[in-house]
Amino acid sequence: MTDRPVLSDEENPVQAVPAAGVRGALARWRVAAYVVGVGLLALCAAMIMNYGFGQDQYTKIIGPVHGFLYILYFLATVDLALKVRWPVKRTVLVLLAGMVPFLSFVVERRVSAELGAGR
Repeated sequence: MTDRPVLSDEENPVQAVPAAGVRGALARWRVAAYVVGVGLLALCAAMIMNYGFGQDQYTKIIGPVHGFLYILYFLATVDLALKVRWPVKRTVLVLLAGMVPFLSFVVERRVSAELGAGR
């Protein structure tokens, strides 16, 4: 077996992760984090329309969609946590990032940078 050098690519930190299983899990998790972040922002806009303007049709559509997307984010987070062996506390904090507007984007950047650096 030959050791492959660890690449450092700031634009795509997934390529800098040496283990193939972790690389795939990180890529799936990054996509899920962005999708859930955008879905949560859409849900917040729908809730403003609901409570501010009485337009509840948006929350009836976006609410269940965001719930389904969060389940995918949950599964991607658990997959990544098992592969990189995060403690339970860290896993729960990353899972909670999908419930706070804009926080999933911040956590995605930090986790990608950290795993790309090999920590």
